[in-house]
Amino acid sequence: MAEGPELVARIEELGARLGSAKASINRRFIGQERVVDLVLASMLCGGHALLVGLPGLGKTRLVDTLSTVMGLKGNRVQFTPDLMPADILGSEVLETAADGSRAFRFIEGPVFCQLLMADEINRASPRTQSALLQAMQEREVTIAGEHRPLGRPFHVLATQNPIEQEGTYPLPEAQLDRFLVQVDVEYPTRATERDILIATTGAEEAEAHQVFSAEELIAAQGVLRRMPVGDQVVEAILDLVRACRPGEPEGRELADSLSWGPGPRAAQALMLTVRARALLDGRLAPSVADVAALARPVLTHRMALSFAARARGESLAGIIDRTAQRVLGLEAAA
Repeated sequence: MAEGPELVARIEELGARLGSAKASINRRFIGQERVVDLVLASMLCGGHALLVGLPGLGKTRLVDTLSTVMGLKGNRVQFTPDLMPADILGSEVLETAADGSRAFRFIEGPVFCQLLMADEINRASPRTQSALLQAMQEREVTIAGEHRPLGRPFHVLATQNPIEQEGTYPLPEAQLDRFLVQVDVEYPTRATERDILIATTGAEEAEAHQVFSAEELIAAQGVLRRMPVGDQVVEAILDLVRACRPGEPEGRELADSLSWGPGPRAAQALMLTVRARALLDGRLAPSVADVAALARPVLTHRMALSFAARARGESLAGIIDRTAQRVLGLEAAA
């Protein structure tokens, strides 16, 4: 892993630019600094983010602002119960030329972009949701037997309504695992809501400005992967992930509470996101505290409560908090 003055200088320079990006985003998405940090962290890691919250909390506004600030070509898909896979991926149409000859022409769908906003993703059927599986993992889609690469970089930022609402379908476990982080968007505080009222109901609204380009974001992702991670942090990641698996010796205490736990992709996600959190905080290397802070966003959507745990009124957040306290000696961030 590369180290030295050159890497330190690049990390410090990138940290300053990320500060400008956050300031630009926070002018339009007010009072949700933790949400902004988590979404930016997912993009710095080259991953996808799932924003979970009630309608009207600004999730769509955040994604639109990110497209501008990060300099990415963005597309938006409004997921509905009648949405079909071809509405996302594209399809072939038969065209007749002037000479009477016929040929198929592929018309690209909205997935052919750099930042795809999947709005209310859990309002579409599981069949349509699964159309994104290959795109999210392999950054390409296969249509009519031909592999078609997507934009570089390629990120999916999906918004999801609580599954208790009418007209929603639970996301398949395989798709949930492809999201690097789950970001819970909560109601704003009274002071924040006051600032929102003043900032958004006047004659003018704050505008976001571009800070990064697509090429610069790809370069930033390369810098992040060169950041050193100490052995103590690596062991903390392994301890936490394995302690959340009911089938592992380390997770025996949770055998009655969990149906399944996080796989290796969760450990990979923690390894990347702890670096991103350090970078966003202006530090040169992550700490064990970063592992605890990212436990909920990385692990919640990769675990499932057992029926017995639901009957007892347990929650995944509570289980993760207790496990982080037991394994790391630190509480997971709320």
